Amino acid sequence: MSQIGLVAIGRNEGERLRQCLESVVGNVNQIVYVDSGSTDGSVELARSLNVEVVDLDLSIPFTAARARNTGLARLLELNPQLEYVQFVDGDCEVVNRWLKRAQQELDTNPKVVAVCGRRRERFPDASIYNRLCDIEWDTPVGDAKACGGDAMMRIDALQAAGGYNPSLIAGEEPELCVRLRQNGAKSCALTPK
Repeated sequence: MSQIGLVAIGRNEGERLRQCLESVVGNVNQIVYVDSGSTDGSVELARSLNVEVVDLDLSIPFTAARARNTGLARLLELNPQLEYVQFVDGDCEVVNRWLKRAQQELDTNPKVVAVCGRRRERFPDASIYNRLCDIEWDTPVGDAKACGGDAMMRIDALQAAGGYNPSLIAGEEPELCVRLRQNGAKSCALTPK
């Protein structure tokens, strides 16, 4: 996993952030957590796990795209040799075999530039909202036009496309995938567990 760095983004995620970071500590080369003004101790929690932390400038509006771009920039300052970046939202966990599976997909298929797996709701029966999210995330395996925010990408392809559009407050992933495909990449691929 020495070719993979990870960028986690979040704000006031608390224990969810702990679960997120603990799911990847020791499994990737470098981790950067980008915090968007947390007041709940998220920054201190990340640092206690020896995770590099970037605090976003409060004078500029927060967007997930801006946070991901900032995290990637710091990741590459720390290790410019990385080939892949796994993005993950701070309220999500990375399942055990995912990183290896995603890297294998990218290593095997040079035209594929981004891979994402099936996102699952941990407690689908806790509320109707949880159940609806779990149903919405039940996407087919195979080529896809877009990926979500939790995806592994080729860093060179991401940079060639100009990264995420930081002015978008939503829909930044599908917009990025359009630009990736315009640069000749195969559509983002969904892979099984």
